[in-house]
Amino acid sequence: LLSGRETVGSSNMENDVSLKFHQQLLLISENLVTEDVAALKFLCKDFLHLSKLEGVKSAADIFKLLMAQEYLNAEDTFLLAELLYRIKCHSLLEKLGYTKEKVQERLHEKGRVSPYRQMLYELSENITNEMLSGIIFLLQNHLPKRCITTPSALDLLTLLEKQGLLTKDNVQILEDICETVSPDLQEIIDCYKKARGVCCSLVSREGLQWMEFFYFNPRLDLNTWYLKFWYFSALKIFFFKQREIILNLNQKNCSVVGLCTSEISVLFASFSTFFFSFLQTISSYKMDGPHRGFCLIINNVNFNSSQRKGSCKDAEQLKRVFTWLGLDVRTYTDLTSGDIINLMQTWQSMQDHKDRNCFICCILSHGKSGAIYGTDDKLVSIRVLTTHFTAKQCPQLAAKPKLFFIQACQGNNIQRPVYVDTDGPTPVQERVSLSESIPEEADFLLGMATVDGCVSFRHIEEGTWYIQALCSKLQLLVPRGEDILSILTQVNEDVAKRVSPSGTKKQMPQPAYTLRRKFIFPIPMAPPPS
Repeated sequence: LLSGRETVGSSNMENDVSLKFHQQLLLISENLVTEDVAALKFLCKDFLHLSKLEGVKSAADIFKLLMAQEYLNAEDTFLLAELLYRIKCHSLLEKLGYTKEKVQERLHEKGRVSPYRQMLYELSENITNEMLSGIIFLLQNHLPKRCITTPSALDLLTLLEKQGLLTKDNVQILEDICETVSPDLQEIIDCYKKARGVCCSLVSREGLQWMEFFYFNPRLDLNTWYLKFWYFSALKIFFFKQREIILNLNQKNCSVVGLCTSEISVLFASFSTFFFSFLQTISSYKMDGPHRGFCLIINNVNFNSSQRKGSCKDAEQLKRVFTWLGLDVRTYTDLTSGDIINLMQTWQSMQDHKDRNCFICCILSHGKSGAIYGTDDKLVSIRVLTTHFTAKQCPQLAAKPKLFFIQACQGNNIQRPVYVDTDGPTPVQERVSLSESIPEEADFLLGMATVDGCVSFRHIEEGTWYIQALCSKLQLLVPRGEDILSILTQVNEDVAKRVSPSGTKKQMPQPAYTLRRKFIFPIPMAPPPS
């Protein structure tokens, strides 16, 4: 009798877990729009039959297919978490008990979406409607007439795969069209194609099978895959120069034949220096064009009820530093909320971005959580500002780094000390997460003077802590070849050490970014301006 009760209790518990799991899936499905479902279908093509995917009408249909193939169950929801992460539906991850960071941590061991599929999806995310029209025009002889009006980039890629024109081993057709339509997109394809090419030349047939697993294992995250590819490429190049060395790569080991331990140690010590120099070169954004890019400085000083004394010192220093770094600097003073929006729209449509390497925008103003003030005391959302420059809204800057530096309070719960003003004239209201202020696509960096909900400090004569630290560290560390994230880490340390005259108030800057590569300013020929 006791055993029977235990069995009934266990069964009820399983039913409860199953019900809760299906409720979670239904809730997630209801929060995914048509574009999200199309993206999920595309990413699932490596492990679900195309014939079954063609009948999918909702996310719930995809979940059923995944469960039927035992890719998804109540005990293991990681594949669904990965898919939501890939399509940037990060807010839905919490319904599965995940966060964006937790998914990132586990991708290297549990990820299933192949690098090939990720590469195609990344391309589709950066193809604008204008680009898509050009691509369809170029491919009109390869496409059935009924498909000439293909409604999306994913549909087009799917069609090319169906016709056998596009495979993981052959992406030549994408190279050809991207070279004509948008050379910036070709960087994504080049990285994939180079990996395939080098893989084939590295090792013998047996070794190739091992390297195929290593490079193209669907369980590897795309970033991990790129890093490991470049590591072994660099390793091969380095040892190729040592003619007496033979690399013996097989499925179980990677050993150097014919050398004693001390010789191997010396060679690998030399290689580490070589590799990191090599890695920095190939993993950085292209910054060697004839024009570096534009840098906008919006300096709001005079408000209806206050004046931001010391802000002009910041604006002058920013102009000197970014001019020294090779940017074309434009300064705008005392803009209303409407003026700021109009300015973003003007620069969004600027055709000259096409010949530039990057775009930088610095805003000096009052602010609150997730927003900055115009001089008319009206708020402008930081996300509204940054989304003007997404790949779809500003194709000329697609795949190029876009940096925003915001000197403004994100709250106002600290009283102003003597000689120190706060950049936030209004009380703290509803907070906005920093990650919500940047578009959910690649190549953005947002440097905030302070964490959400807190004030940032400005000396009425010397300028703000954050901007002065930023300018100082740029001048110190750019000549050393440091990347922007390393520089901002040093800025954080500098500002964190400062205290207000009363000795009781501090500040901590906070960056957020979706950069895919290191952003490294070329070292200027001239000495730093100050």
